[in-house]
Amino acid sequence: MMAGAPVIRAASHVLRPEVEDRREPWLEQVLRAAGAPFLRRLRARKARHLSMIRAIGRAGAALEQESEAQLRARARRLRRELQRDGFDDARVVAAFALVREMAGRVLGMRHFDTQLLGGLLLLYGRVAEMDTGEGKTLTATLAAATAALAGVPVHVITVNDYLTARDAEQMRPLYEALGLTVGCVVHEVSQQERREAYGADITYCTNKELTFDYLRDRLLLGEQAHPLRLQAEYLQGREARVHRLLLRGLHFAIVDEADSVLVDEARTPLVISSNCDNPGEEKVLREAMQLAGEMEQGRHFELDAGARKVRLTASGKLWLAARAGAMGALWKGTVRREGLVQQALMARHLFVRDVDYLVRDGGIQIIDEHTGRVMADRSWERGLHQMVEIKEGCEPTPLRETLARISYQRFFRRYLHLSGMTGTAREVAAELWSVYGLAVTRVPPHKPSRRRYLPSRYFRREEDKWRAVVERVEALHAAGRPVLVGTHSVEASESLSRRFDAAGLPHRVLNARQDAEEAEIIARAGEAGRITIATSMAGRGTDIKLDETARERGGLHVILTRLFDAARNDRQLAGRCARQGDPGSFEALLSLQDSCEDPRRLAWWQRLLLGGAARASGLDMRVAPWLLRSIQAGVERRHARIRRSVWRHDEQSKQLLSFSGRGE
Repeated sequence: MMAGAPVIRAASHVLRPEVEDRREPWLEQVLRAAGAPFLRRLRARKARHLSMIRAIGRAGAALEQESEAQLRARARRLRRELQRDGFDDARVVAAFALVREMAGRVLGMRHFDTQLLGGLLLLYGRVAEMDTGEGKTLTATLAAATAALAGVPVHVITVNDYLTARDAEQMRPLYEALGLTVGCVVHEVSQQERREAYGADITYCTNKELTFDYLRDRLLLGEQAHPLRLQAEYLQGREARVHRLLLRGLHFAIVDEADSVLVDEARTPLVISSNCDNPGEEKVLREAMQLAGEMEQGRHFELDAGARKVRLTASGKLWLAARAGAMGALWKGTVRREGLVQQALMARHLFVRDVDYLVRDGGIQIIDEHTGRVMADRSWERGLHQMVEIKEGCEPTPLRETLARISYQRFFRRYLHLSGMTGTAREVAAELWSVYGLAVTRVPPHKPSRRRYLPSRYFRREEDKWRAVVERVEALHAAGRPVLVGTHSVEASESLSRRFDAAGLPHRVLNARQDAEEAEIIARAGEAGRITIATSMAGRGTDIKLDETARERGGLHVILTRLFDAARNDRQLAGRCARQGDPGSFEALLSLQDSCEDPRRLAWWQRLLLGGAARASGLDMRVAPWLLRSIQAGVERRHARIRRSVWRHDEQSKQLLSFSGRGE
């Protein structure tokens, strides 16, 4: 259902349509997996869409002579036809031609044929892989407007508040010219404003705000969410629960940066919690942090930095039991005391300041590992957040009790119609198909790419790499080219900034501390001679436009200073340059120390290739490209296992944590 044509359903708070959870029998799972490669390729074919694009061109030619008033009248007629008779190729062609013509007049932007192809893929439940800078925001209007004209509520889902508000405002004139209403849900919006925004024909929202609003509705409904019961309550008047619900159901979703939302962020379930009143708990957390500080790595515990896990050794468990004997009653239970100390060890050793969180305004603010942005209102579970606060000398916030949770996999599978777009999807095409039923189709660029990929350079020591980065940027700056240097953390970006200061290189830094200035910094990153240091937050969704001098001197040059956890994120950074036929270039300056922060995670052969004998013979540098990519591939596999584990846990339990509430 998710991968087919859009489903037209009545939209109301009462009916709240969504796909019900269904656990496939094992034989059905086996048969689906066996046929997946063939079905995925079949779904990804675009030959039929190419003929529709030609038809849209012919239909659009007939609209060029009509006035704007005539086009608005045509939109009203088409809306009635779509709501009465549903989708067929002729009506879809008419709708796309109308949206394209109206966009040219109202926005001054007319969809390219490649964007028409992207819009058709979205309308028919695919993931459109479009290069960075190919105009995905405008592409989404084709499918969103067509579905909304048919009476289907549409959610256009983006990755942060800035992009959500920007896209909604930029595209609003087009939608309103077609007689459609637009809503926008960002973090600071009130409950009543959210309800009104979700009541619009098309709602722009972030993935986190949308999912949390869905959970809030589920908490309000409890176990009594059957449509017939809600219909009966609706007849009772304004006091009915349905009037307090935010969403009208999960009808039609277009997910921007689909790989980030549906894959990268799917490693962590979303949780709604509330303050719990337990005055003695802070003392216990402080005791746990003290005990963790006395324990020795290798003797009492072992760390798995990649998987963010701590394992107590047998010696550590005995030591802890002996110490707990002289402590309070809350330390008597084996499971509880070991769990507390494991959390404390994670806070001490696995969560790093300026990488995982910032200390700001006397408190801890989490940095989103996928976007590099601050999540000011989010907190870690099970006392971990409070332990990090204790570690940093902050006043601990009240402990939180979990009320509801859901994984992204389970949430997005509930949409009647799901589609997405991104610049990097082919690496996770199999996962998008197996989890969400989404096939990936490549959309060719509007103009041939002029991006130049320079040979990567490898260094044994991190210090040598950073020195080379400074020298390279000095040379590019002297030539008048704009440069964007991608770093993996706030700490790394600020360390590099100090090196640039020492070298007399004027620059701007974009990381979680400057999130409010993101649009302004990125908007100027394409000016001649401009130097920008940025964490991963700098890429997605924001355009870097070149000035004329920068274009004449070779365009933006992008430098990757460390491989990301996924190779497609490296491609995303490369996509910041040479957009829509502009000149530009990309290179990577990497160190063998970048991926060796926890050598115990490396396989024996990796340790051998990084050992003293390999360094003496120069073998380590000869195999460096293959070695670093193999380590990156190992991280990708580990993250995929975590996502499968989250999904399996959600599918099997469909419950809250064992001590409280519901599964969502």
